Amino acid sequence: MPDVFADLVGQDEAVGTLRHAAAAAAAVLRAAHPVAVGSGQAEVEGEPGVDPGAGMTHAWIFTGPPGSGRSVAARAFAAALQCAYGTGCGECPGCHTTMTGTHADVRLVVPEGLSIGVGEMRALVLRAASTPSGGRWQIVIIEDADRLTEAAGNALLKAIEEPPPRTVFLLCAPSTHPDDVSVTIRSRCRVVPLRQPPAAAVAEVLVRRDGIAPDVAQWAAAAAQGHVGRARRLARDPEARQRRDAVLAVPRRLTGVGAALDAASALIEAAEAEAEASVAEADAAERAALQTALGAGGTGRGAAGAMRGAAGQLKDLEKRQKSRATRAQRDALDRALVDLAGFYRDALTMALRAPVAPVHTDTAAMAEAGAQKWDAEGALRRLEAVLECRAAIEANVKPRIAVEAMMLTLWKG
Repeated sequence: MPDVFADLVGQDEAVGTLRHAAAAAAAVLRAAHPVAVGSGQAEVEGEPGVDPGAGMTHAWIFTGPPGSGRSVAARAFAAALQCAYGTGCGECPGCHTTMTGTHADVRLVVPEGLSIGVGEMRALVLRAASTPSGGRWQIVIIEDADRLTEAAGNALLKAIEEPPPRTVFLLCAPSTHPDDVSVTIRSRCRVVPLRQPPAAAVAEVLVRRDGIAPDVAQWAAAAAQGHVGRARRLARDPEARQRRDAVLAVPRRLTGVGAALDAASALIEAAEAEAEASVAEADAAERAALQTALGAGGTGRGAAGAMRGAAGQLKDLEKRQKSRATRAQRDALDRALVDLAGFYRDALTMALRAPVAPVHTDTAAMAEAGAQKWDAEGALRRLEAVLECRAAIEANVKPRIAVEAMMLTLWKG
């Protein structure tokens, strides 16, 4: 079995930093417990020259563009910290349970809605203050830390300012800009910047890990623009490829105002359908589990009374599910906009005769035709319209309004 950093694609510098920190963390534990740590297994000798604590700190921020592997890096680092040997071997129980999400001392926070609230963060901070059950580290991984509300960020800040001795916070965010992470939290964390992995590296991991044919892997890696998860979906999911084809057909559909508004409606409806399909199963399972817990199907006066008082809990569940559906819809729409931006980027590079490969090789001829029709300035205006639409939706502009405005700009140029 490969070590825990094997799936962190194209991030050699970051991996080196995290390996050194994991070794330093293991040295800290050896200094505190010279004979054994955690599972009762004797610790092996550390790396020569590694001082206890050198290179290790209690709070980290992993930054990088979508698909760069922020959450993968955080989970791999958590596994290395819980590794019985402090190396992230990938074989010991600490590595295995962390990577599969079952380690008792590793809490992974994945926001399902639009934000992470203060209540959830306070509960996490309280748990983080407890002693690790395995004797190594209590670890909290927060994906999309840029979704922390102001109150939740303040709750987290208090924990980072005065951390328990065996607690590590791992935050994932697009950048350290104040819009993503508060300045005070940033000042108390060590930053690990990740870069967009090259398409060749993404294709290699698809072939090695997922058994995908080399030519399909190369196409998917280029089309996904270095996003490992999206490349895997494109390579393995025919429906994902069909949705992408529909998005890339948009430029030739823009023949007038009516066609532009129709294209906007089609894009929104496709995102809504994709989001509904992605959350339907989880929604049904959650509702059934809550109803069972509240006594649904039971008999007698007590069961009937419990169900009569369940309206509030069911309403809270529906609210959470609605927030998750909204997030899923925006994520689906954003994936479509990234594909559309890739098309106009191809048109721009072709208009400039830039010596770079196209993102979408299967629509290169259409992009070339667009480049001749619009010239570089027109292609740039259209690319900027797509990027502005993404920014507007992220700023909570209603998606339909933002997409309709974008389509009209794409048509008019």
